[in-house]
Amino acid sequence: MNESPGSRDFSLRTRLLVAMLSIVAVVWLLSAFASYAQARRELGELLDAHLATSAALLVAQASEELEEIELEHLPDLGDAHQRLALQVWNDGRLGVHSANAPNAPLAPFRHGFADVTADGTAWRVYSTRSREGDWVQVGEPVSARTDILREALASQAWPMLLALPLLGVGIWFVLGRGLSPLQRMAQAVGTRAPLDTTPIMAADAPREIRPLLDRLNALFARTGESIAREHRFIGDASHELRTPVAAIRAQAQVAQGARDDAERQRALAGVIAGCDRMTALTAQLLTLSRLEAGVLSSATANASMRDIVQDTLAEFAALAQRQHAKISLEIADDLRVDSDPLLLQIVLRNLLANALQYGGEGVRIQLAASRVDNVVSLSVRDDGPGIAAEDRARALQRFDRLDAHAAGGAGLGLAIVERIADAIGAELSLSDGIEARGLGVHLQIPDRHMPQA
Repeated sequence: MNESPGSRDFSLRTRLLVAMLSIVAVVWLLSAFASYAQARRELGELLDAHLATSAALLVAQASEELEEIELEHLPDLGDAHQRLALQVWNDGRLGVHSANAPNAPLAPFRHGFADVTADGTAWRVYSTRSREGDWVQVGEPVSARTDILREALASQAWPMLLALPLLGVGIWFVLGRGLSPLQRMAQAVGTRAPLDTTPIMAADAPREIRPLLDRLNALFARTGESIAREHRFIGDASHELRTPVAAIRAQAQVAQGARDDAERQRALAGVIAGCDRMTALTAQLLTLSRLEAGVLSSATANASMRDIVQDTLAEFAALAQRQHAKISLEIADDLRVDSDPLLLQIVLRNLLANALQYGGEGVRIQLAASRVDNVVSLSVRDDGPGIAAEDRARALQRFDRLDAHAAGGAGLGLAIVERIADAIGAELSLSDGIEARGLGVHLQIPDRHMPQA
């Protein structure tokens, strides 16, 4: 079996850890971007308010002598105060200004905020005019605002970055505890014997693992049934094939030591008959094994009952002629059955073989089929020795030969019929045969695709 390189050394814990940390990182990055946008907006509003406040204070003092305006009276804005640039213009002449303010106007003389570039520096400027006509401009470098925002975000980012390894360790530990039932299950499966099909008991298994555990136990159950069927088949075959093989060997030895052709021909005929019996027994054993394994499915098909019966009778034409058997049919030409034709042929083949084998010379056999509503009734009756009423339940058991001295037979015919009846949902019953003699076998076969009464 070829494996791709990516499928080797697969670790569920590692993949879950990477996936969870990736999700945390992506969520954190999205939160960081959202926080950045929110902080930038709020910081811009706050610093704009400071610019407007500083300009208002200058306007309030502009009515006095310009030389008497004291910049230190502005509100203390910390580092931001040191970055502010202040200008007071009177009749186009620069009056009071801060040391970091350029000699040219920071912005056009229009009331309100403006984003401008002066001397290669980007500024955020607020301009206003006093009642005396003096223009007051207060500006702040955009880079200063960016530095403030970066410092604020860095103070939030470092704790989160340091927390990621701690989250990884915590998730790794939690995943290990969560996946421990899988590890215990793998250990339980790995340490059991090859033919051990007992269910795995895991009372502490979490709900997510229970479906896998149930499927695994169901697989063990099916494997156990398959092993039991194989053992049963091997036991049945070794037990039942021993007798015909011994008979063939004995006849072959007789043929080998025969003193004339007549004796040799009789012995060889016995060898051929023994081979035929062993072939029939092997076919029955295989059929029963396939039925128990479910290989012979009960697939439905709308088939002609008369065609099924006639095809089966053709296989027994020579044998029936040698035994002078009288076989009669009571089946309408248009009768159809909603079942598997193959399984019905196996049923008829076993019932006819039993009737011819145990009925003896000149046996009469009646095959009848009819429909009542959505049920087809199929019966095979003969006037042979039959089976006593108290022994009919035993006759349906495997390898139970009621007459141990009867020629041939392995006690499988009726057992196979019963197993097929179960597979197609039919009801099987035994009764007296023709004129209260022999055996009658009856099957009530329901149509699968018609509502039952």
